[in-house]
Amino acid sequence: MNAPIDVSFFSRAAKPLTSYRKYWAARFGTAKFLPTSRAEMDALGWDSCDVIIVTGDAYVDHPSFGMAVIGRMLEAQGFRVGIIAQPDWQSAEPFKVLGKPNLFWGVTAGNMDSMINRYTADHKIRSDDAYTPGDIGGKRPDRAALVYSQRCREAYKDVPIILGGIEGSLRRIAHYDYWSDKVRRSVVVDAKCDLLLYGNAERAIVEIAHRLAARETIATMTDIRGTAFIRRAGDETSQGWFEIDSTSVDAPGRVEAHVNPYMMISDVAKEQGATCAREDEAAGVAVKAEAAGSPVLAAAPAANPAIKPLTFVPNPSLPHMQGKIKVPPRDRSVIRLPSYEQVKSDAVLYAHANRVLHLETNPGNARALVQAHGEGATARDVWITPPPIPLTTAEMDYVFDLPYARAPHPSYADENGSHDHATKIPAWEMIRFSVNIMRGCFGGCTFCSITEHEGRIIQSRSEDSVIREIEAIRDTVKGFTGAISDLGGPTANMYRIGCKSPEIEAACRKPSCVYPGICSNLNTDHNPLIKMYRRARALKGVKKILISSGLRYDLAVQSPEYVKELVTHHVGGYLKIAPEHTEQGPLTKMMKPGIGSYDKFKQLFEKYSLEAGKKQFLIPYFIAAHPGTSDEDMMNLAIWLKKSGFRADQVQTFYPSPMATATAMYHTNKNPLRKITRDSETVDIVRGERRRRLHKAFLRYHDPNNWPLLREALKTMGRADLIGNGKHHLIPTFQPLVDGTYQSARRKNSTTTVTKASPVTKGRLLTQHTGLPPRDNGSGKPPVVKPSRKR
Repeated sequence: MNAPIDVSFFSRAAKPLTSYRKYWAARFGTAKFLPTSRAEMDALGWDSCDVIIVTGDAYVDHPSFGMAVIGRMLEAQGFRVGIIAQPDWQSAEPFKVLGKPNLFWGVTAGNMDSMINRYTADHKIRSDDAYTPGDIGGKRPDRAALVYSQRCREAYKDVPIILGGIEGSLRRIAHYDYWSDKVRRSVVVDAKCDLLLYGNAERAIVEIAHRLAARETIATMTDIRGTAFIRRAGDETSQGWFEIDSTSVDAPGRVEAHVNPYMMISDVAKEQGATCAREDEAAGVAVKAEAAGSPVLAAAPAANPAIKPLTFVPNPSLPHMQGKIKVPPRDRSVIRLPSYEQVKSDAVLYAHANRVLHLETNPGNARALVQAHGEGATARDVWITPPPIPLTTAEMDYVFDLPYARAPHPSYADENGSHDHATKIPAWEMIRFSVNIMRGCFGGCTFCSITEHEGRIIQSRSEDSVIREIEAIRDTVKGFTGAISDLGGPTANMYRIGCKSPEIEAACRKPSCVYPGICSNLNTDHNPLIKMYRRARALKGVKKILISSGLRYDLAVQSPEYVKELVTHHVGGYLKIAPEHTEQGPLTKMMKPGIGSYDKFKQLFEKYSLEAGKKQFLIPYFIAAHPGTSDEDMMNLAIWLKKSGFRADQVQTFYPSPMATATAMYHTNKNPLRKITRDSETVDIVRGERRRRLHKAFLRYHDPNNWPLLREALKTMGRADLIGNGKHHLIPTFQPLVDGTYQSARRKNSTTTVTKASPVTKGRLLTQHTGLPPRDNGSGKPPVVKPSRKR
């Protein structure tokens, strides 16, 4: 399985996914859709399921949906897998619909954290859910991983529960919870699951299934990478580990050796291989005086032989006297993090634990972690094994070549058998004609959790596998008109990019390969991606291939040929990129490149668009209220936006997601990107509804609803010069009638407060500047309002 076309030469001492002997139930064959009811099980000839997956998403049999990937992977190993999608969680009865699983429950909240799916960054309830038929909200509970695990335990309490998905992955240790504004325990403790799988779990889930099928108990499975579990004090399986205590940041500094008070300066100098000229001169005078028979020396009393000076000798038993300190093997080392009780009450220790966690993410050198929860009789340890070994290219092809139906389950279809109308699932519609070509991201952006979930080592599919999927979409997916909506992944242009040296890759502990600059050891060759683009768009029946995934533009400018290929053939008029900010303060906390990289890419984009004869535009994305952002930073960003002619329609306010580095900054006011001490760097945090609204208002400086707030802020900041009616001003002095609403580009995104316009009163003059709409002159064209000429 270690195919020679792997971009990463990372050592993969792991059992290949295809090397297991298939389970006996493989004789039942492959199901068109994994069953969701007893009737479907009967049609397949099953009397029971070996594994039942409970998910918070609607069941879409597509490789972009986690439940489908895990379900099809287990099916390929010979296991019978059932799906319970978005069950009613008010009782345990809906969890019994497929009967008792023979091996284990697989529980996931879905492709999104259930709290992020349900609430906006402003704590408002969303009325929609892109992973539900009809885009209807409220079909999954808050903290779905906990609720589903509890109901599974109630349904069949002796069946092991394996928890996975993004919600479990990002809550594997004690974490700050934005919605309750407190530190919560590890989800392993609260869900009472038997095992938690974090990251991409194909390796772990296949091994667990085969070991359970071989009658091994779940309690003994403590040696599987990418898992978390609970150990009690005295557990025999914890023997043989070297524990490294990292529960405090108040460790003493270097201890200097004591100076022998009976040694002269010259003696100290001799020990250090030097001499003291002044002492040598004094010693020479003394010798001459003794030889001449000094009367002072002659009159001196004889020395008492009973009095002897103290002599200091080195202690050979001390560690620093034993030569080089022996470091315990990393594969048997475990780092003890500050306990849940400590990080809950001490923000500095929380930041320290977060920093240690992010330093232990490279599968090549990461060590196990352990964190205590509880005290006394309730004390238990949450153990986290090192991250899973990345899949090889051949294994990635195997995963994506599984027999997916590439469609929602038939039970979601409307009366006409269609998924395109009232029962449409927006998340499926978004990826319906897209192809995932890779996993992982080495960008390391602090507000993003891709690295914590998928890792920073890129796992790429082969070109042939990608082409096969495009052909399958062309030939089998209904509604295909010839356009592939995306060839990408977490990032559009990291395909087959990785470290030049396997030794460096396995030993590196940097959180990013492209910040503060692109690493000299990083291979930035975009030729494999260019070759794939050309081959894909040459396929019969494929008219257009668009790139919709986020583009890492600082990486793209390393290959002008790639930028030309992208701009000439794969941009549908607009290309979305994410500089996130223009000022160094927030950018250093985000670990994003400076705005100069954006300018370089913009020049190339405009150059090649002009050469291709196309009128195309860049749509930059920015974040408001990110840790490290001051009011002045947002003001400068607004000025840059106006000078550049941008009017942001979609704006994003920083959302503190579990386990992200930026979330640790938000909670602790510390910067985990540097060593944490009591006196280490503090970070400016944007808290409170008013200040968060102000930062968001700066991004939408053109919205009249924001002008009163911006005027007040600019005056407070001493920048009233930005208020005026000229082109060089940020906002005008006048205030039109507005209704106080803001229509987000995401339909029904959140509940909004509507302020009614002031009623028309006698004697009040309405103009086009104060609320009167332009008059229809009957021409059928929108009237052009000319500014009045000054006299």
